[in-house]
Amino acid sequence: MNVAAVMTEIGHIELQERPMPQAAPGTAVVKVHAVGVCGSDTTYYRHGRIGDWVVDGDIVLGHEAAGEVVEVGDGVTDLTVGDRVAIEPGTPCRSCAQCTAGRYHLCPDLVFLATPPYDGALVQYVALDARTLFPIPEGMTYEQAAMVEPLSVGLWACQRAGLRPGDDVLVTGAGPVGVLAAQSARALGARSVTVTDVSAFRLDLARDLGFSVEASDRPGAETFDVLLECSGAPGVLAAGMDRLREAGRAAMIGLPKQPVELPVSFLNKNEVSLALVNRYQNTWPLGISLVATGRVVLDGLQTHSFTLTDTAAALEVAATDPRSMKAIIYPQQV
Repeated sequence: MNVAAVMTEIGHIELQERPMPQAAPGTAVVKVHAVGVCGSDTTYYRHGRIGDWVVDGDIVLGHEAAGEVVEVGDGVTDLTVGDRVAIEPGTPCRSCAQCTAGRYHLCPDLVFLATPPYDGALVQYVALDARTLFPIPEGMTYEQAAMVEPLSVGLWACQRAGLRPGDDVLVTGAGPVGVLAAQSARALGARSVTVTDVSAFRLDLARDLGFSVEASDRPGAETFDVLLECSGAPGVLAAGMDRLREAGRAAMIGLPKQPVELPVSFLNKNEVSLALVNRYQNTWPLGISLVATGRVVLDGLQTHSFTLTDTAAALEVAATDPRSMKAIIYPQQV
């Protein structure tokens, strides 16, 4: 039996039995044990599209995933049955100009879990390119391994912003990605990290993790070397960049739904730069290591747990519970 949670129309999930996958050459079959809910999953569920990606037909959501290898195909030499793995959700073609230049995350033919038209990981068994599967150490849980995906967004944002040891960093937005971006910055050598949000609950969580915090409506006067904008809220990017020092660098992670206005004359005077963040590349080994060694702490981020049957509730919890951070769905629990 291979049960999947399928979005058959906007706002509707039903369980369906899918064929059991087989391991073709170069692939492995994974028994999926944990899937984190991302804001993109909820957006597809509620609206059926994100930008140019439009749901057209049935789709399985979920791309933050981890599981156990149950079959390996011919030619797979670095995985064995029984390996516990974190899943990188994008499979590039590996031969186009972007892939050969090392920018595989920008591959125009990237097959990305739960991005239309491709199904995601809210299914009990899935076959994947073995090169997207990363064994995790014995002490790491499947839940932690699934959260390497949002951690990777934070790690890549730090790289895009050119973060250097000793930098002072401002992180706007204390959702799961914001908290993990803050931890990424600290693990990569930031001297100080300040986190802002409108939610007292989320600011308390960030404070408990050792970060300085600010309420968004009461900004401080401190300036920073790096901005990691994770909220996508109107005006936050411009306000954050206004607090950057000369030669400051910003990375925009949260995508606003409306056009963004920036104070270009000020940014030009100080040669402030802005990088956009589209997923990540080559971050899983580092992410796994940072979690395994305790330099990134995931305890407390998971606030909700759901069975596969309750997928619809899991996709809504961020909007219905103000104390929600990360919901995890367990596909083996139907």
